Amino acid sequence: MAFDYIQKALVERKQVSLYRTRIAFDKVGPCTLTYNGREYLNFASNDYLALSQAPINSLESQLGSTSSSLVTGYQHAHLALEQYLTETLKYDACLLFNSGFSANASVLKSLMNAPESEIFQDKLNHASLIDGGLAASATNTRFNHNDLKHLKRRLEKSKAKHKLIVSEGVFSMDGDNAPIEDLAAIASEHNAWLMIDDAHAFGVIGENGLGSATKIKPEILIITFGKACASSGAAVLCSQEVANYLLQFNRDYTYSTAMSPWLASATLTRLQQVYNATIERQKLQHNIEYFRGLAAEHKLALMPSDSAIQPLVLGDSEACLKLSGYLKEKGIWLTAIRPPTVPHNTARLRITLTAAHHHDDIDQLISHLVTGLKTL
Repeated sequence: MAFDYIQKALVERKQVSLYRTRIAFDKVGPCTLTYNGREYLNFASNDYLALSQAPINSLESQLGSTSSSLVTGYQHAHLALEQYLTETLKYDACLLFNSGFSANASVLKSLMNAPESEIFQDKLNHASLIDGGLAASATNTRFNHNDLKHLKRRLEKSKAKHKLIVSEGVFSMDGDNAPIEDLAAIASEHNAWLMIDDAHAFGVIGENGLGSATKIKPEILIITFGKACASSGAAVLCSQEVANYLLQFNRDYTYSTAMSPWLASATLTRLQQVYNATIERQKLQHNIEYFRGLAAEHKLALMPSDSAIQPLVLGDSEACLKLSGYLKEKGIWLTAIRPPTVPHNTARLRITLTAAHHHDDIDQLISHLVTGLKTL
């Protein structure tokens, strides 16, 4: 029967505890969320600086752009946001996208199509980067996670003229940092460019939260607005020449309705709040240190991470779902992350901390994690 693979694939996902569903929440905040009238402690949010509840003054921009950026969709609200980013991050040009996935994937598939091109990607890069690389005509080469020696060997074997090294700044599932300065040095040694997806670092790391790449300025920098910025969308920072090239050949940008002007204005306000959120960054860092210290006391086997992302790897997907369910019974919302989002046999609880959490919240989480692990 035609399309019978659909039902088969769904059944297979359920059999191995990998089936996904959506949940409509009543309300979601950086510390708590409400589902079916019950309040839970929220340890599954990317609202790292707890700015999602910060007020935004009434904006005059219209809601819909009603067209693509190359027709009539590009307005002064977009220009103002781009100018703020280029001035703050010291780049020549900026292009706005409706999502980080679109920005990552479309930049790679439009930029890396010349003959003798090769993309070198960290094996744990986000799906958007992997998909974009596969959609490009360039050769795709993976190097072991944060393994500089392996990357060097790959580069030394390459005969490509156009080489692009791609990495996340802070890895979304492991929470560890890329060795950005070393990557930049290796890129320079091998006449390669560097592209950094700073989605989980921008707003949190560095002076004024400007991210993990400010010291080295990669040729292409991707930032997203849906994490610490508590908004939506993404931006590509690059040279004017690269921006001009993307305007000609990036089909996602050319044929998509432009970002909402209202959202662009709201995001600009959020970025200004992020820039000045020194106290929130200090609170977040304190919560990270407190959590890791308490976890160590209870011998919880966390991954090495100094970021707001603190994974507890169990390996087995069913065990992750069971522990996640146990925590929900105790009033804590913590999502089980399973393959293919993470590699096989590395299913985990991805704990995310925010500036809004208190010591009592973290105490409860650790206590119930310790008890819950004993039930597995």
